[in-house]
Amino acid sequence: MLPKEKYINPFTDFGFKKLFGSEFNKELLIDFLNQVLGEREHIHELSYLNTEVQGRSLVDRKAVFDLFCENERGEKFIIELQNVRQKFFKDRSIYYSALLLQDQAPKGGSWDYKLKAVYTIGILNFTFQDLADGRYVREIQLMDRETHEIFYNKLTFIYLEMPNFRKQEEELTSQFDKWMYVLKNLSRLQDRPRALQEKIFERLFSAAEIARLNPKEMKAYDESLKVLWDNYSIIETAKEEGREEGREEGREKGRVERDIEIVKAMKSKGYSDSEIIALTGLSIEEIEKLAQ
Repeated sequence: MLPKEKYINPFTDFGFKKLFGSEFNKELLIDFLNQVLGEREHIHELSYLNTEVQGRSLVDRKAVFDLFCENERGEKFIIELQNVRQKFFKDRSIYYSALLLQDQAPKGGSWDYKLKAVYTIGILNFTFQDLADGRYVREIQLMDRETHEIFYNKLTFIYLEMPNFRKQEEELTSQFDKWMYVLKNLSRLQDRPRALQEKIFERLFSAAEIARLNPKEMKAYDESLKVLWDNYSIIETAKEEGREEGREEGREKGRVERDIEIVKAMKSKGYSDSEIIALTGLSIEEIEKLAQ
């Protein structure tokens, strides 16, 4: 019998926002973002912003983020948890970030176009199929293609492809590694690993304990888990249907190749078209096509 889960699943909407989306646990989000950003920047304070952002006019489409924050310098951070691969996910990321750039324009008066930085952090429970290089951290900025110099450093996209992170506890060498490990494995753990003894992880494990949820939170978490499981089931069903279609295409290809060999062999032995039709059940049009 499998042990009952002790900690919430951070890949649920409830779990993600429970750990990172409240003032009480803001310290967790600040430390996580600082590890993701590395040495380029250090966040001292964050303010949570409205996760619904309207376009410049009422007819423009609005964006709804998982988490939306601003640091003490006025720089904006979109933090998105994405469980399901979307066809135009990259386009969506660009669109969301563009809204935040446009939103910095003053409603009236003069403006010199100076912008605050916008960061999009994507925690992905999938990998980019067109970029299958095994990397689990992918950072994108505007760059000069010839010199590879950064052309503009105020628009940054950082994607964490969680399936590609495969380090075990004994391989964790940095605080960033530890964050990646705990995000990927939290719901499967029964105790806090020895490698994660820092105070920040003590706080995270405390916040993640399912036993600490009140009845209202437990109901919300159960509903969030169901959404996660339903999405997983839909994806797996689609994969299986795709595999079955592939197998059927393979079987059909095998049948065609077999028919070609049979028709050519019978032709070489002098069988007439009528004899081939009688023996194989193929039509004269099929025989002529296969014999080409």
